[in-house]
Amino acid sequence: MNSATWTLTFGIAVIVGDIVIRVLAVIFVPRNRRPQTATAWLLAIFLQPYIGIVLFLLFGSRWLPRDRREKQQEINERIIDVTEGLDLVTKDETSPPWLEPIVELNRKLGAMPLVGGNSAKLFPNYELSLAAMTDAVGNARKYVHVEFYILSFDDTTKPFFAALEAAVNRGLPVRVLMDHVASLRSVGYRRTRRELNRIGVEWRLMLPVQPFKGKWRRPDLRNHRKILVLDGTVGFTGSQNYVDSSYNHWLNKRRGLHWKDLMVRFEGPIVAGINALFVTDWYSETDELLLRETDLAVYDGEEARTLDAQVVPSGPGFDGENNLRLFNSLLYAAQERIILTSPYFVPDESMLYAITTAAQSGLDVQLFVSEIGDQWLVYHAQRSYYEELLRAGVRIWLYKAPVILHAKHFTIDDQVAVIGSSNMDMRSFSLNLEISVMVRGRAMVAELRELEETYRHNSRELTLDAWLRRPWFSRVLDTIARLSAAVQ
Repeated sequence: MNSATWTLTFGIAVIVGDIVIRVLAVIFVPRNRRPQTATAWLLAIFLQPYIGIVLFLLFGSRWLPRDRREKQQEINERIIDVTEGLDLVTKDETSPPWLEPIVELNRKLGAMPLVGGNSAKLFPNYELSLAAMTDAVGNARKYVHVEFYILSFDDTTKPFFAALEAAVNRGLPVRVLMDHVASLRSVGYRRTRRELNRIGVEWRLMLPVQPFKGKWRRPDLRNHRKILVLDGTVGFTGSQNYVDSSYNHWLNKRRGLHWKDLMVRFEGPIVAGINALFVTDWYSETDELLLRETDLAVYDGEEARTLDAQVVPSGPGFDGENNLRLFNSLLYAAQERIILTSPYFVPDESMLYAITTAAQSGLDVQLFVSEIGDQWLVYHAQRSYYEELLRAGVRIWLYKAPVILHAKHFTIDDQVAVIGSSNMDMRSFSLNLEISVMVRGRAMVAELRELEETYRHNSRELTLDAWLRRPWFSRVLDTIARLSAAVQ
């Protein structure tokens, strides 16, 4: 075959392949996907068919492997069996009538019941939160369960690792989970591994991407949960990773960036639900089911505990987007006020409609986000929603630099709040394993209202007039980033 014939044959093959890819993409890409997600993928494939199809094959499925989904189902069935008929909820005239169907929705999606008799303490200060968790490990008497998206051994976290070592020396089982890719990208990953090995804890990587060891899945499916459980009686969860507030990154230090988070210490029956998520993730990574250390019975505490709470797990191990369904249900149920706090705010169409509908209906709707961003693409995608939100009547508060407001929570009226690890973005809805805790209790909401007021004092309000005057190139960047955000 001469060069001219070869060139012609190759050209025909490329054209035919291009056509085949486009036709098959139209048939298979939209299947079981949101229209906006399917459209974004089709746009990528039609612009660059060969590159687009490779990216789609690598990143197009949001599901975990079947064996992991089966383990999740196994744990869910056990939780439902153990908690069947468990009724610890305070039922009185103060309970909003719209809450009961939302509780039932959460129960069906995530298996966890709503349980009463809980107490909670907020830790909005980064260093005090680390100290509280370190002290709690020091007081553990049965076991210590640690699960963080990012866990780092550095000068700030040394006391925590020392507390883990002391717990090991007391003969306690100390189990540690940390996300593989997130930790691998963090400063000091190898140092952290060496320290965990030295002190003798049992530790595993979550969702490891290790193809040469037979561990392969979509590489950006991540376990984003932050959990610490002591003895099954004390549990911490929220938005904070266990790392210095600068994340030890030279660029963050150069810019003077520090993260502001919110962790919550829970006591009461809800801790068993938080621990159940650790048990599920440990089982997924080790095949060891910690039945003896999973107690979903009534907490027998002496202190007055008044909060009703429900753990809502979510992620690609579940059939539905549990956190998104919870958030939207609460947004539509609100009667007076919605205050949202999310560092990465990239809602899907359903959530955007819920928020703007609430604002247009006359509700007080406010959103707290950071003035600056640490992730360029997400930051610009987030900004693309501001005009629509402002026109609908949402008040947007920009937390002043150089602090990154990383807390993740929202309050509905004066009665219900949600706190956890989940951002209000499409990644948290579809690709990340998250934990959310829904709480009913006026005292808890009042504390969060006070916290929101401190945010307000450290923020500047964004107005529509000011936003419309931003540079044209900024608008272009925001629009392009918004398109990429839908590719899930």
